Amino acid sequence: MRVGFPRSSARSLATLAVRQTAWLASFIVIVLGAYVMSPLAHASRVPAAATSGVPFTGTAAVGALFTRSGGKLGAHFCTASVVSSPAGNLLITAAHCMQGKSLGPATGVAFAPGYHNGRFPHGLWVVRAVYVDSAWAQTQNPDDDFAFLIAGRPGTDIQRSTGAETLRIDRPPQMVQVIGYPDATNRPITCTAKARSFGARQMVFDCDGYTDGTSGGPFLAHVSATTGEGWVIGVIGGFEQGGDTPNVSYSPRFLASVRALYETAISAGSVSLSG
Repeated sequence: MRVGFPRSSARSLATLAVRQTAWLASFIVIVLGAYVMSPLAHASRVPAAATSGVPFTGTAAVGALFTRSGGKLGAHFCTASVVSSPAGNLLITAAHCMQGKSLGPATGVAFAPGYHNGRFPHGLWVVRAVYVDSAWAQTQNPDDDFAFLIAGRPGTDIQRSTGAETLRIDRPPQMVQVIGYPDATNRPITCTAKARSFGARQMVFDCDGYTDGTSGGPFLAHVSATTGEGWVIGVIGGFEQGGDTPNVSYSPRFLASVRALYETAISAGSVSLSG
């Protein structure tokens, strides 16, 4: 588990998620008001990763998710990234990151793109809608551990400020850069290594240092040396909610169900431009 919660709860949730179900082309959505703020098949265990994540100052399109309560900012607990969309207000993360989260004007979740060392170079954007696949909503199927979030007031465009990653569907495991925000630090970490297949619908990535808080961190391929932007082909999540040890991270493969959910989210995001 890579969310900022006790590992024991992760294990119980992962056990419940073992039961596979057929993918259903539907979704659930939670929507409330918001404001902008300044494989489950058996596999052998992988030995300790030869490389480790390196702290850095971050990249604009990847950020930390923070809790909010009473209008005040809490701790960061997961990672998300801006994904290119017509309305410019869409994020992608792991579905388990948003499980149990309520959204409201003074409570819920805020996204801090490029956050590092207590700084918010691109402001804080309140999450006001969450889209998850029905297979996740019904059984927490690890193969469907992804979510799209709409962030910011209607009509605002986070993408204009941060740039965005490009969603790619049905891409094979390949060399990726993975970025995540460990709970215990105020800086993200980055590591580049080759992802490998893990069953038919997941990937695995070996690099140490990906502790709680890195869930939802993007698997980025073909990253531009100039902009830091790339193709997002996965997020830390899936099996063991992203991994029970910091040296091995998992991701669901982005297949047809991700495309369908993306289309639903961008449709709703475009409608939100008018309020």
